[in-house]
Amino acid sequence: MGERWYRNGVIYSFDVRAFQDADGDGVGDLRGLISRIDYLGRLGVTTLWLSPIHPSPWRDGGYDVTDHYNVDPSLGSLGDFAELMNVADERGLRVMLDLVLNHTSSEHPWFVSACSDPRSPYRDWYVWSDEEPPDRTEGMIFPGVQRETWTYSDLAGAWYHHRFYDFQPDLNILNPQVRAELGKIVSFWQRLGVSGFRIDAAPFVIEQTEAGGDPEQRDYSFLTELREMTSWRRGDAVFLAEANVPNGDLLRFFGDADGAANRLQMLFAFRLNEALMLSLAREDPRPVTDALARLPRLPRHAQWATFLRNHDEVDLSQLTEDERQDVFAAFGPDRRQQLYGRGIRRRLATMLDGGQRRLRMAHSLQFTMPGTPILRYGDEIGMGEDLRLPERDAIRTPMQWSATANAGFSTAAEQDLVLPVIAEGDHSYEHVNVTDQRRDPDSLLVWFERMLHTRRECGEIGIGEHRVIEVESRHVFAHRADAASGSILFVHNLADRPARVRLPDQGDDDGQPVEVFSDREYPDLDLHDLELDGYGYRWIRLRRTHTRH
Repeated sequence: MGERWYRNGVIYSFDVRAFQDADGDGVGDLRGLISRIDYLGRLGVTTLWLSPIHPSPWRDGGYDVTDHYNVDPSLGSLGDFAELMNVADERGLRVMLDLVLNHTSSEHPWFVSACSDPRSPYRDWYVWSDEEPPDRTEGMIFPGVQRETWTYSDLAGAWYHHRFYDFQPDLNILNPQVRAELGKIVSFWQRLGVSGFRIDAAPFVIEQTEAGGDPEQRDYSFLTELREMTSWRRGDAVFLAEANVPNGDLLRFFGDADGAANRLQMLFAFRLNEALMLSLAREDPRPVTDALARLPRLPRHAQWATFLRNHDEVDLSQLTEDERQDVFAAFGPDRRQQLYGRGIRRRLATMLDGGQRRLRMAHSLQFTMPGTPILRYGDEIGMGEDLRLPERDAIRTPMQWSATANAGFSTAAEQDLVLPVIAEGDHSYEHVNVTDQRRDPDSLLVWFERMLHTRRECGEIGIGEHRVIEVESRHVFAHRADAASGSILFVHNLADRPARVRLPDQGDDDGQPVEVFSDREYPDLDLHDLELDGYGYRWIRLRRTHTRH
């Protein structure tokens, strides 16, 4: 069903600049992405989430935009984007764009005009204070790197607000002209065929900012306006928002009109991500069990987006200090691996010490959680990070296609690459790449293809009701998903020691449970005496209904 495409999909997240370079200038581009589109189709993902592609000075990964209506020349042209939409449509792939609404680049013509003349029509498009704000050193997103959230402009003769870096001035969302312009930006890309938008920093977008004001004051009506606008123009368009807020605030981002989400359809499940990391670190399923119990019940048509790794650091800010230190100790003990005092700037494969069994179990666990899974580029082959690079760049290195020069990413000289390829260690492109894994039937890439295609036959994960099943083994997590189409049971062993699990009577199975995916072929399928290897996992279909609902 078209209206539910986002509930049973798999979203592939990547930066075009780091994916494939077609013209040999060292920067990935849209033509390069088009040349790799069949790889993505074969992998089994359904939606391509592109990090910002707009013109930018690229001081913050493209999140410092200078023109929302165009494509950065280094990536190609609007014509190239149209061609990408054509080839994606032909393969049944949807495209989702990163939408940066909170701020612009300080080089954006709007801000340049706003600074140059207090009578500029764009002056009130940004947030200003004539006096030094008393809270200018509070609310920083990048502690240890960022020094303030208000900066004085000599040219403007006033202080401007920036929740992020000082070269990213915040837009004034309370200005009706700004709201109208942002709506036009969304409409523009919708007309080009985009199916959805990832809203960067959603809580800050709707923050009613003033000097010394309360940052918790938010204007949720803007999200309602955006949703109404997109629904009129394209009924199946989706907003996926980054809103790392307490559970009590989440439903306000979804909205609730007669029991249905009327603002945003999707939110990243940050609390669940933290719980997954803590459970993996402790080899204890209880954090995931607790997180699932605490997640608010969603209104109709709303959906979580689940992830293990994304384009930023692993954010552990909402864990307790003891919990955070446990995750640091397990996955990022070296201070160079940590970031902003709250996160880990590593890829999942290196966090799990490159162990294939544990890595596959972790991905299996994520992909069976309630919601739509996000897969970060390169995780399907087990790429690593380069800690010599600053901040988040460590996990944004070019895709490793082959063992040839520059990992097959580009024919440019090494010094001209957008970021260095990983050329040393166990996760170098000579050891970890698509070409070699394509030839190996036991590789992580081939495993991912099999897992993703199996998941597409398990629609209950995305649309069903999930229920945790209590078992005696303290390292095993068991749960099931139920929908009108059937029921599936999932069992994951978080420890490296074998386990046997006695599941309580499931009651509604049809007497012929079928194992649809597992870490190996197990000889028997006895739900009252279920065998699991260390880091083992089993997906078991209990019931299938073939009638339409």
